Amino acid sequence: MALKFSEYDRRHYPIAGVREGYALWSRTYNEQVVGDLDLPLLQRLTAVSWRSCRCAVDLACGTGRIGSWLMQAGVRDIDGVDLTPEMLQHARDRNLYRTLVLGDIRDTRLSTGEYDLVISVLCDEHLPELAPLYGEAARLLRDGGRFVLIGYHPYFMLDGIPTHFRTADGRNQAIESHIHLLSDHVAAGRAHGLSLYEMLENVVDDAWIEQRPNWAKHQGKPVSFALVWAPGARQRR
Repeated sequence: MALKFSEYDRRHYPIAGVREGYALWSRTYNEQVVGDLDLPLLQRLTAVSWRSCRCAVDLACGTGRIGSWLMQAGVRDIDGVDLTPEMLQHARDRNLYRTLVLGDIRDTRLSTGEYDLVISVLCDEHLPELAPLYGEAARLLRDGGRFVLIGYHPYFMLDGIPTHFRTADGRNQAIESHIHLLSDHVAAGRAHGLSLYEMLENVVDDAWIEQRPNWAKHQGKPVSFALVWAPGARQRR
């Protein structure tokens, strides 16, 4: 059961719905998103052989930033799904996805057992419940496939800091968010027959602060996490 972010909110920024918020953020997303939240975690993962992934689906693909990383890592065919047309247009402009689908990542209508890799990055906090996402990932995976989820760490949300961005007129704008503890992820994955292969956490360290001195007050705090799952009953060959 997700915790209500409103009970922890310390900044009280105006809150937009997910589709509305990302439509607005799409104009500056690539410039504003903090790449250190997810890219270092992707690089550190050892439970995924990227070059062995013939076919991947990028759930909540946004502007295609993660799809671009996957292609550079050796993933061959990548499909993308996102809720926001404006974000998808940026992904389309990259000309790297095999297909792009406007839709709900919890019910993609894509073929069952189609993908060696299902990946979802920095979006789970926008879902009121995790179970539908994990259920869809489990359905899409092939035997021996991997589900990679990278999320904004619940620690920061419990500390009252929502997913937010700065608008063109300089305002801070939050996007509707829900707090999922890491134990909620474990429960959701296990409920859908997935086994956890790897878990990493990313903390605000010296290198981070060197790039962003205003984060010094957060030094040593966990800011993001990565989970790698595989179909439990099908993992043995």
